[in-house]
Amino acid sequence: MAQSQKPDRREFIKKGLSLGIVAGGAVILGRPDFLLAKEKTSGIPDLVAVKNGEPDAMFKKAMALMGGMGQFVKKGQTVVVKPNIGFPRTPEVGATTNPQLVKAIIESCYSAGAKKVYVFDNVVSPTSSNSQNCYKISGIEDAAKSAGGIVIPADDFSYKEVIIPGAKTLKTADIHGLILDSDVFINVPVLKHHSSAHLSIAMKNLMGIVKNRMEYHLTGLDQCIADFCLYKKPDLNIVDAYRVLMSHGPAGPRDGTAPNVELKKTLLMSRDIVAVDAAAAKIFGKNPEDIGYIKIGHQQKTGNMNLKELKIVTYSM
Repeated sequence: MAQSQKPDRREFIKKGLSLGIVAGGAVILGRPDFLLAKEKTSGIPDLVAVKNGEPDAMFKKAMALMGGMGQFVKKGQTVVVKPNIGFPRTPEVGATTNPQLVKAIIESCYSAGAKKVYVFDNVVSPTSSNSQNCYKISGIEDAAKSAGGIVIPADDFSYKEVIIPGAKTLKTADIHGLILDSDVFINVPVLKHHSSAHLSIAMKNLMGIVKNRMEYHLTGLDQCIADFCLYKKPDLNIVDAYRVLMSHGPAGPRDGTAPNVELKKTLLMSRDIVAVDAAAAKIFGKNPEDIGYIKIGHQQKTGNMNLKELKIVTYSM
């Protein structure tokens, strides 16, 4: 009997270490299956990853492991929550941020004492009809409003030009006024394929707060994405990797089908926008150093893509 049990026990330990879990509990990891980490044992983690739950439940667990929303939002503050709402696609396509995640984040901000929570995105084709379609079809407008979020129409923008210190290509940018005026900025991208940048995650999601995204494509997409982060880094990044669009990104098929969407049921959370993108790249199956803007962001010291140097906590629900 003892001999027959040994392979099962070894297999259990092997699987537990690869998933970074112990009986479903939270642990500090040496080597998860989708990212690398250096073991540490105290303080707020650099990055949290939660797997195998629904988007809102994974967010709540990740936030608890991160020390609570009170770490980021104080009483009376105004908050901007910036999902990816760039295309008129349903959540099943994986091209936009999950609406239930957005709702849970807004509710958490208000519970922490936020005065107002704004939600917006500069959609890819910001005509009035297209922006309304993006907001509605994604499910984010209704989800945000149900949580008390103030949804700002995509064609109702007020921009201000800013200088980006240390930028190599994107020397200036016109930024939405809410980003400049609000106290807290929470970045909520969806992890997905991108035909030009390979991946669209947290750093690239910031293209939705600038006026003219076409400049990025004309002058060097990866460098511009990285340059902008020299000016404005979110207070918190929450990556939706529940449904991951593995091809046909960033919009997904025009007919709304999702031929290559993988249900990864993962959520990442970090203050470090480069680290969270590096971890998300590994979830997708890419090496962070092969994604141009991640590598440049690391070189420009915006954040750290070397996950082995970070304290990372994962939790499997």
